[in-house]
Amino acid sequence: MQTSLIGSLSDTRGRSPIDATVENLAQLRDEGFRRVWMTQMPYEPDLLTVLAVAFREVSDIEVGTGVIPIQNQHPMLLAQRALTLNLIGGGRFILGLGMTHQAVTEGMWGIPWDKPVRRLREYLDGLQPLLAGEAADAPGETVTTRGSLQILGATAPDIYIAALGPQLLKLAGRRTAGTVTWMTGPTTLAQHVTPTLREAAQGRPVRVVAALPVSVTDDVAGARAQAAKQFAMYGHLPSYRAMLDREGYAGPEDAAIIGDEAEVAERIEALAGAGVDEYVGVLFDASPEARARTRALLRSIDS
Repeated sequence: MQTSLIGSLSDTRGRSPIDATVENLAQLRDEGFRRVWMTQMPYEPDLLTVLAVAFREVSDIEVGTGVIPIQNQHPMLLAQRALTLNLIGGGRFILGLGMTHQAVTEGMWGIPWDKPVRRLREYLDGLQPLLAGEAADAPGETVTTRGSLQILGATAPDIYIAALGPQLLKLAGRRTAGTVTWMTGPTTLAQHVTPTLREAAQGRPVRVVAALPVSVTDDVAGARAQAAKQFAMYGHLPSYRAMLDREGYAGPEDAAIIGDEAEVAERIEALAGAGVDEYVGVLFDASPEARARTRALLRSIDS
C-alpha cells in the first residue's frame, strides 16, 4: 500500500503560502515521499495557481488535490486549468474533485447544493471529453458544457472523486480512477466503500485513497485531545458524521490513528486489508518530534 501525506495552504507558519508550499514539497520529496495531496479550503489562496509555481520549482513528486469543489467553476474552466497545470508538472498532477458542503455552497456562494449526484455526473460529462482532447457537447440540468480546447502537449490527469455515499461511489467506480475518503474507518472502507466502488467499476482498475489523522507519539491522551479539538467540525458535517456513525466512532478523535510505531503501523496496515490502495496521513500533532516520527514511519511502510 502506498503512503502519502496531506499538505495545506494554511500550514505556512507565517510565510508566504507559495514559498511554504515549495519548501514543504521539496522537503517531503527529499525525505522520500512520492505523492502529496493538497487541500483547498474556501478561505485559502487558489491551490492550482500555487501548484503552478510549485511544479516549476520542485521536481520528482506528484501532487493531487484533495479536493477541488466543482460548484464554483465551470467544467471548461477547470479543464483549462487542470491541463495547463499537468503540462507545467510534466504529468505529475492528479485531479481530486468533490461536492463541497451545503454551508459553503449555499451559505457562501449562493449556489444550490441539491442534486449532488446529477451535478457531479453532468460535470464529468463536460469535463472528461475536454481533458481527453475531445470536444464536449453535454447539455445538462445543472451545467452545460459545449466546445473544445487547444492546449498543445497537455495530457489528462487522473480524476478521483471524494465519494462516501453509494451513488457517488458508483459514479466514481464507473467513470474515474477512484475515490478519496476522509474520516472513514476500516470497517466502513471494507464493507461499504471498497465493494461499492469496485462492483461499479466492473473489472476496470480503480483505487481507494483513504485519508485519516495520524500521530506517532508516546502521549496518546494528549494527541487524542488535539485531534478532538482540531477536527471537531467533522463530527457535525452530515457526510462525515454518517461515516463516523457507521464505524461506531463517537467523534473524529476515534478515527485518528494514534500510538507508538508498532500500533500505528498495525492500524495502517489494516487499511490495506480493507481494500485501501493508498493511505494519506494527516499530521496534526503540534509536537515536532511526533511529526518527525510519523513521517519516518510512513516512509518505512510505503510500498
